[in-house]
Amino acid sequence: MDDFSIIELFLQASLVVQAVMVILLMVSIISWIVIFERYFNLNRIKEANKLFEEQFWSGKDLHEIYIGIEEQSNEELVGSLRVFKSGFGEFLRLSDGQQITIEDLESVNRAIRVSLAREEESLMHHLPFLANAGSVSPYVGLFGTVWGIINSFQGLSDATQATINAVAPGISEALVATALGLFAAIPAVVAYNRFASESDTQLQQSYIFGEELASILYRQTVKAKS
Repeated sequence: MDDFSIIELFLQASLVVQAVMVILLMVSIISWIVIFERYFNLNRIKEANKLFEEQFWSGKDLHEIYIGIEEQSNEELVGSLRVFKSGFGEFLRLSDGQQITIEDLESVNRAIRVSLAREEESLMHHLPFLANAGSVSPYVGLFGTVWGIINSFQGLSDATQATINAVAPGISEALVATALGLFAAIPAVVAYNRFASESDTQLQQSYIFGEELASILYRQTVKAKS
């Protein structure tokens, strides 16, 4: 039997199998785009959190830190910076020209919770696509394989002599669909597991920072009243 290249197998496959291959190839390409985007974005968040928290815990005045990031939009800020701007910004708004009360701090806590929710949404962005690609792609590839094998055996019924040479090309075409399904699924599953774990770690750090910020602002309020 002559050797078949992937392109030749694709061209000789049925329209259904070709459609399956094209879909899986597109899913694989999009998955890799998402993987690189998430990789660089998570690295950016980790680096930003590290630099900001070093500055925050260095003893620098909170007003000075806030002025340094005040002009940046919430979309530009990530991680602990987003939480700090929302929480401390609300604290300054409430204390502008008047003494802030303990009851007012609930509004600060609410601003922190909203920023944490937005941070979670940002961290989990595109991860559902990777999860779906990893779980569905093998089944789509298997569907293409089954369809191709069915066509191969239907063609065999019209042949005068049933030999391995008669069915091997069709089966090869069909198995390419399964291979593409695995090719699309494996990187997506590995990337999803890694990014989900790293995103959860970064989110927990943001939650801890939010609680620490709320505690600091509470102590400042109590100290101002005494």
